[in-house]
Amino acid sequence: MTKILLLSDTHSHIDEAILKYARQADEIWHAGDIGTLAVTDALAKIKPVRAVFGNIDDHVIQKEFPENNRFFCEGVDVLITHIGGYPPKYNKRTRDIVKNNPPKLFICGHSHILKVMWDKKLGLLHMNPGACGKYGFHKVRTMLRFVIDGEDIKDLEIVELGNR
Repeated sequence: MTKILLLSDTHSHIDEAILKYARQADEIWHAGDIGTLAVTDALAKIKPVRAVFGNIDDHVIQKEFPENNRFFCEGVDVLITHIGGYPPKYNKRTRDIVKNNPPKLFICGHSHILKVMWDKKLGLLHMNPGACGKYGFHKVRTMLRFVIDGEDIKDLEIVELGNR
């Protein structure tokens, strides 16, 4: 059983509210727009971090993290990217990847809109944790917590960190 904290769009912001939830996770996944490596460095001092770079991330972050991160967590095939769209409107860059070899869990950031939905046609779960940073049009800072237990994704919880 692996407890996951999923966040995105920090835009260089890290605070005690985020770190509190990071301490409760087994792994921390960041879906891009990190802003500065100080964010992922702070998180990595607490728990292992898996991340991707986003459209605001500079060459330093792009050297540290990939554009797409595909891996298995226990028995779940996971694909994280920053800009990927959502079912059934995947973007041009990810459409073929998702349709030709669908992961069980497809994670994106970018929109600052928290969204969790099934793609029944491809048999995958899509997650976007919204934004936990203070920059952007979102009104409430959000993250997601969930558990991967073997091949099961369960105990999904929305974490609201208050107004930005």
